[in-house]
Amino acid sequence: MITNVIQPKGEIMATALDVAQFFIACAETTEDGEISNLKLQKLVYYAQGFHLAIYGQPLFEEDLEAWTHGPVAPSVYHHYKRYGSSPIPVPDDYVVDRKFSEEQLDLLREIYDVFGQFSAGKLRNMTHSEPPWLENEKYASRIPKDMLLEYFKTRLK
Repeated sequence: MITNVIQPKGEIMATALDVAQFFIACAETTEDGEISNLKLQKLVYYAQGFHLAIYGQPLFEEDLEAWTHGPVAPSVYHHYKRYGSSPIPVPDDYVVDRKFSEEQLDLLREIYDVFGQFSAGKLRNMTHSEPPWLENEKYASRIPKDMLLEYFKTRLK
């Protein structure tokens, strides 16, 4: 479990890359200790969706897009694409970003505990059966945040 947390110092919104780095650090603490870009994309998607459903606001501002292999945060994809399907290493000096509140950290940990146990392929298949991807994939388009909000509200019941 990640414990080296810097507390929030203001109302600065986290980025999709901040969320991704949190999940990469989480992966290092697990048995297999590995996370690929594909798996990372799906975790970022679930974090944004559940954050919207629970708090009524986005975790990060960037829009997700419906790509061939599921929802993608383009900035995260491009930042880590050099690793291909290989595990992404955690930087030695990584510290949980102060942009996350305690509630957000709790949510991110829960997302990792629930969805981090699945393989990248399983997560891809899961997202391929969900409306936010299904209704946007043929256009390879932006997934509207209001669509994520409405869909993930149904997942809370």
